[in-house]
Amino acid sequence: MSVPLNLVLPPLLGTVIGYFTNDIAIRMLFRPYRPFYLGAYRIPFTPGLIPSNQGRLASRVADTITRSLLTPEELQNIARRLLQLERTQAAIYWLLQTALNQVKLEAYKARTAKILAGILHDFLGESLPRLLRILARQEDFLAEQINQIFDRFLLEFRLSATQAEQIADWLLDLVLTPDLLRRALIDFLTEETIAVIDQDLREQTTGTYWVVANFFGVRNALIRLRRFCIEEPETANQRLAELMQSLGLKPRLTELIQELSLQNLPVITMHKLRKQLRELIREYLQVDGPVLIQNLSDSLNWDEIAHLILTRLRSSSIMNSSLSLISEELALIIERYLEKDLEQMIAQVIPILDIDQAIIDRVNATSPADLEAGIQGIVRSELQAIVNLGGILGLLVGLGQSLFLWGQT
Repeated sequence: MSVPLNLVLPPLLGTVIGYFTNDIAIRMLFRPYRPFYLGAYRIPFTPGLIPSNQGRLASRVADTITRSLLTPEELQNIARRLLQLERTQAAIYWLLQTALNQVKLEAYKARTAKILAGILHDFLGESLPRLLRILARQEDFLAEQINQIFDRFLLEFRLSATQAEQIADWLLDLVLTPDLLRRALIDFLTEETIAVIDQDLREQTTGTYWVVANFFGVRNALIRLRRFCIEEPETANQRLAELMQSLGLKPRLTELIQELSLQNLPVITMHKLRKQLRELIREYLQVDGPVLIQNLSDSLNWDEIAHLILTRLRSSSIMNSSLSLISEELALIIERYLEKDLEQMIAQVIPILDIDQAIIDRVNATSPADLEAGIQGIVRSELQAIVNLGGILGLLVGLGQSLFLWGQT
């Protein structure tokens, strides 16, 4: 072999061998994707290094990620960044807005109304009566509210002149009619009553009245009055009506009704009355209140009420303007909860997520070809640099051999 060929051939062969040796070694990391057999004997290095150790690689990757990257502290930091007040508020506002938009759709209105009707019926017909029965057992239940109503309204309540006149007219037209008064006189002036009145007047009167009572007596006059009321009812009614008018019964009754007020009662009586009113209301709510509420709940058309509520919500400007405030308040509640219980919550979430097993399953489910493509996509330039470095090292070794041979000559 000539001297120039001895000097050129070693660098060339070293470059080719170094380059392709590294290229084959890198390819053998991934290929072949499946084992090859010569009879019953599996050919060495089949499948490639990564496919043959994919399960162990998956475990190592999962262990590295969970121990070094996704630690509980790092998950807490991620949760804090994701659940910042602004992000949480925006998410809650979006959910509320979406829910409100769903309510506005006719397709969801019937189903939403049915759910709302069930909630309202359960609350008013079941939950509220039980709650009212429990609360009414307390001695101070509604005590402050009833006292305020008594002091502010009942204590200062007075009928106006028009109202008092209307009540007086009602009493005179339906209660204190001449016919009713006549019948009351007939029922009152019995033989026993007349005898008692006559005896009392004889014993207790003095002066002129004593003379009249003892020498003339009132017995005969009362008997004739009773007989007159029985035998001549129309005339008796007319005389009683004239008597009532001449006595000015309507103005007097109107004035009496208008002057009625709890303030005219003694202080002790007012305190007792207020206490009795409170106990009466409490006993009524405890015994008959739940039944009243249940009957009211059963009599209401909850489906129609739910439709009316949803219709009102659809057109309510206050509802739309309140979404931002509601979302902000809910976000603040979540933030306070996270500050207190985030560490405990993350500790409970990690076993549920089972991150390491999810990573292992994902790596094992990836085909060797996809795994190779993924790794190549990440470190393609680095792997190509290794191949090129093999060629450079082969060239350097070949040049060293050429220089050695040239020195021998």
